Amino acid sequence: MPDTKRTASGVLGGLLGLVGLSAVAGVLITATVTPAIALSGAAATSAITMFDNLPSVLDIDKLMVPTTLYAKNPDTGEDIQLAQFYDQNRSPVEFAEVAPVMYDAILSSEDPRFYQHGGVDLIGTSRALLQNVQGGGETQGGSSISQQYVKNVLIQRCERDATTGEELLDCWTEATTASGTEGIQRKLQEMRYAIALEQKYSKNDILLGYLNIANLGGQTYGVDAAARYYFGVTAKDLSLSQAATIAGIVQNPNTYRIDQPAGSIFDGDGVGYNKAPDGLIDDIPNGQLAALDTLLNNGTITQEQYVAAADGYSATKGRQLYVLSRMLDDGKITQEQYVAAVIEPLTPSLHPATTGCAVAGGAAYFCQYVKNIIKTDPAFGATPEDRIRMLQRGGLNVYTTLDPRVQMPAEASMAENAPTSVEGWVSPDTGMFGAATVSIENTTGRILSIAQNTKFSEDAGLGGDPNFSSLVYAGDQKYGNSGGFEAGSTFKIFTLVDWLEQGHSINETLNGRVRIFKRMTNSCTGDWVNVNNDRVSNFNNQSGYTGTPMQFTRDSLNTGYFAMAEQLDLCDIEKVATKMGATKGDGTPVDMKTLFSVIGSNNLSPIAMAGAYGTVANNGIYCQPRAIDKVTDSDGNEITPPQTSCTQVLDPAVAATAAYALEGVMNGGTGAGANPNDGVDVLGKTGTHEQKQTWMVESSTNVVTAAWVGNSNGSGDLFRRGLSNLRYQLAEDVQRAANAVYGGNSFPGPDSNLTRRVLRELPNVVGLSIEEAQQRLDAAGFDSTVGDPVDSPEAEGIVAAQDPGAGSVAGGTTVTIHPSNGQGLAVPDVAGRSLNDAKQALRGAGFGNVTDGTCTVNAAVGAQPTATGTSPGAGTLVNRNSAVAVNYSSLICGPAIGPGNG
Repeated sequence: MPDTKRTASGVLGGLLGLVGLSAVAGVLITATVTPAIALSGAAATSAITMFDNLPSVLDIDKLMVPTTLYAKNPDTGEDIQLAQFYDQNRSPVEFAEVAPVMYDAILSSEDPRFYQHGGVDLIGTSRALLQNVQGGGETQGGSSISQQYVKNVLIQRCERDATTGEELLDCWTEATTASGTEGIQRKLQEMRYAIALEQKYSKNDILLGYLNIANLGGQTYGVDAAARYYFGVTAKDLSLSQAATIAGIVQNPNTYRIDQPAGSIFDGDGVGYNKAPDGLIDDIPNGQLAALDTLLNNGTITQEQYVAAADGYSATKGRQLYVLSRMLDDGKITQEQYVAAVIEPLTPSLHPATTGCAVAGGAAYFCQYVKNIIKTDPAFGATPEDRIRMLQRGGLNVYTTLDPRVQMPAEASMAENAPTSVEGWVSPDTGMFGAATVSIENTTGRILSIAQNTKFSEDAGLGGDPNFSSLVYAGDQKYGNSGGFEAGSTFKIFTLVDWLEQGHSINETLNGRVRIFKRMTNSCTGDWVNVNNDRVSNFNNQSGYTGTPMQFTRDSLNTGYFAMAEQLDLCDIEKVATKMGATKGDGTPVDMKTLFSVIGSNNLSPIAMAGAYGTVANNGIYCQPRAIDKVTDSDGNEITPPQTSCTQVLDPAVAATAAYALEGVMNGGTGAGANPNDGVDVLGKTGTHEQKQTWMVESSTNVVTAAWVGNSNGSGDLFRRGLSNLRYQLAEDVQRAANAVYGGNSFPGPDSNLTRRVLRELPNVVGLSIEEAQQRLDAAGFDSTVGDPVDSPEAEGIVAAQDPGAGSVAGGTTVTIHPSNGQGLAVPDVAGRSLNDAKQALRGAGFGNVTDGTCTVNAAVGAQPTATGTSPGAGTLVNRNSAVAVNYSSLICGPAIGPGNG
């Protein structure tokens, strides 16, 4: 442990530091710099006054500490580190967390009188100032630990506050200049601060502060980070050799670093020195050069290898030997310890501390999404620069919502099923293959997993190697640098919800056949009009059918949804999408200006689509997606994270009925291939956009999963490449994992009013021309077909009959209309006439085939038989050439008896 006992002179020096060292220091320093002037009392008084007037209060800023992202291990409750972000790799420790040998090494080599002086080692400082006057570069030995701590505090303040490279250079120069008048002035200010520092903090606090702040090569700062990086141990477990090496690095961190195998010192020809031993260290017992000589002489190694191995970080080794010798002289180590450390070769065991999301492996895209939140959300700073500084230097502890129980299966499914790229599909011209999944907890909005097919690289982007990307396909432009993708038929959920909100039933019958839809109402921007009479078909050119929204949803029938939207307002559908959290990838509202927007021409992110389906599954409550549970600062104090909320945006009856329709998709409909069939009820919807984007979104009551497979850029044909069904496998695997952890309940039953059978009034079109009849039926919302001509007295071509007849029928019923053939006659009523008169009346009416019908004996009839009726009966419409029989009564009926027979 450090020597905390002060000598008499040390006590005096400490008291002077606390009471009046400034005056003594002023005189002594002035005497050193300008000895002639210092002899006069006036000069001494002037120097003392000048020194006293220097600023004395130095606020110790919080250390620049890495920000760390964590995920919770649900089995142990332990926080798992995902990634760190830093400008300076530092892991501050407490006093007891540093090995005593480290304190001994730094004090012996840098400030052996640390516990005796009052902040300034007058002897060493005076010597250094004298060298300055004589000309010299940066001070190398005159500063106390307290002064070095002050210098590092000022340097870190430069690094923290500088916004440009020029500002950083200026303040760095100001904090480190050692020569000339500026150097003397800086050294005096440094001393003034150091003296004041020791009035406020204990020696141990200053020593620990210095070890936590000091640069130890590259981005490595502080003794613990250095111990972990160079040797793979904590500061508490450093050995003598390791501690002496780190203490040696302090003097010139980038010269003496031991992580540069090619050398950290270079001559004018670019030849490197202070190099690694080229991997031969295991063959060199105790690092002895004699062993190297043997290996060289017997041909085991080449001359070049000999030179490399003989170097063995020789400059750093030399500095380490100096530290060890100072420790030996101070009695901190024994001769035996000294010898053992001297002959021990430098053998770093590098454990690079990576900054950025690449270290998160398969969760890198989740990590990137969280990083982008920190960079853009005002919760982490008012300006972009503030937020970057908070990310890189603020020491935040960010506890994310990632659940390894869902994330890991998502990664595994992606790795097994989705290639990182597809041969020949590598540019915007040919298309660039991409795939992503995301799962969100419906009741909280917590994002549980994000998986992607590409390998993560911060430097990658569109147009480069298609196997790598930094874009988060699951996110939008703000948090994923991705613009979203055409949603295809998954977008139909918003038309379905609006249909129900307008009071329509999912069992209402509509004409969903392929036809020309002439107009769509849009009260926001003006109606869409089909000026070109374009006819939009269904997937695989299906002709469509007359059916219900329940059926249209199950089969994902485009023309069925056009028929629904035809009765709605596109502006209302847009508002439904917005309140369910679905905005375009660039953050603007969806655009519902055309017929095609009904079937998903808008670009949306998988996270947005998952949130919308989660709203239906969550009884109409929309929970804004969030990726952060909690944030604390470097001291463990909680910081308010970005705020999200859960809001009831749909009537529960509407949500339940929509869920009922969407369950049909997963049970025998287009999404059945993604149903895990694990006993947990799921709803869902498929989506395809022009063969270049495919979707599968499915949800239990608790967790929703969106899977997208398509073009991250360009428009390659997924179907031609056999990738159209990949979405099913990804969604099924991830949803099954989510169901295993979070389970799910049965969805509420649909609303009875929203599932009612709806009747409409069918108009009477009999007596109209075929064209007039079809127009009237079309205007009333009915499809029609022309049947066979029927017998009718109407003119040929006039509608003589319709099926079904006028009245209340199911909406969308197809009506068959029958034109007249012009041959129909109504049979006249001839009852009561004589049989002969009856026949004549029928022939006179135009019937050409009149016969005797059934005879009935009647004694009350006179001599002439009397007609009792006809077959067909009176009033019946029959063809004029059809047989009409006259039934009659007579005194006698028989084969030989007839009119006129006697």
